[in-house]
Amino acid sequence: MGIGQAFGFVGATVVLVGMPGPNNIYISLRSLTQGRRAGVVSAFAIETGSIVYILLAALGLAAVVQASPLVFTVISLAGAGYLAYLGIRSLRPSGSAGVGGIQVTTLGRVFREGVLVNLLNPKAALFFLAFLPQFTSHGAGTVQVRNEMLLLGLAVLAIGLLLDLSYALGANALARRFRTAGRFHGLTKYVVAGIYLTIAAIAAAGVLV
Repeated sequence: MGIGQAFGFVGATVVLVGMPGPNNIYISLRSLTQGRRAGVVSAFAIETGSIVYILLAALGLAAVVQASPLVFTVISLAGAGYLAYLGIRSLRPSGSAGVGGIQVTTLGRVFREGVLVNLLNPKAALFFLAFLPQFTSHGAGTVQVRNEMLLLGLAVLAIGLLLDLSYALGANALARRFRTAGRFHGLTKYVVAGIYLTIAAIAAAGVLV
């Protein structure tokens, strides 16, 4: 990969991975409502899901998602349903509450939910399938392409983790500011639920329309 191609790869990765979506929003909401540690844990959880997709892409199995509209639809609807579940759950009262009365969950559960949010995001699979092959050697053997896909995937993973952590830290700083101001405290859980449900509705509408 030449210098120009490397800059293009990094720039495109920053734009595509850093663009707000279900993954980044999950990280931000976790950090906003449950603190910096939860945000950081959710960032690592998202990238753990990315590792799975990197391996699938390197093995050529991610192509199944692209080749089968049914598989893509099932994953999309499952992801939308899971986001809706997270939104509804944030409204439930709990004895252990975080910012705005939102239910606090263990870091282990935060991690598991983050992995699922990424795995149930079909755009993640399509990203690795459609994006990474553009930077592999054309006409190379299967083993070489597979190795290049793994290396490129690790580069995306590193960039993605940095961006995810920036979302986590930024959301935590925003949360501290809101807590200091004392505004909108009682509305926090409704805002969080509304964001989750809106994303879920958009995801489902994109499949059903």
